[in-house]
Amino acid sequence: MSQENTSIITVGKLGAPYGIKGWLKVHSFTDDPEGIFDFSPWLIGQQGKWQTLEVVDWRRHNKGFIAKVAQVNDRDEAMALTNVEISVDAAQLPELPQGEFYWRDLIGMSVVTDKGYDLGIVDDLMETGSNDVLVVKANKKDAFGQAERLIPFLTDSVIKEVKHDAREITVDWDPGF
Repeated sequence: MSQENTSIITVGKLGAPYGIKGWLKVHSFTDDPEGIFDFSPWLIGQQGKWQTLEVVDWRRHNKGFIAKVAQVNDRDEAMALTNVEISVDAAQLPELPQGEFYWRDLIGMSVVTDKGYDLGIVDDLMETGSNDVLVVKANKKDAFGQAERLIPFLTDSVIKEVKHDAREITVDWDPGF
């Protein structure tokens, strides 16, 4: 499988070795923490190249998880993987229902008001507890002098339409904010 034309997504990180048989602590970044174990194989980048890790066993441990990967059989081998990011090929991500999006798909999209004002480009997203927030980097010559806008990702009330193919999000938002 060629890595050049696929996108790689970070889904977690390997932690410290656990025990002497090559088990490692696992820090999951997925919405449902156990979801990290639905992906196989894991990809890890070391010394500038990708290698795959096959998870052979895992379990809950305290507030987190521990996992055993096929190629790692002792504490020293596990130690070499401490703090390495766990990635997967984006093609492994499940298809989302209509109207749901992966954050990575929204980054770089233009944000335009329903009155046609160009607010800028999605630079990042934040989780606030109640809802996600688009961090929109404003255009250099923004008429309202804004450098960045924080726009709540509230479907229907604020987010009117996400056009995947046009890479554009239409919002009901006052450009002065």
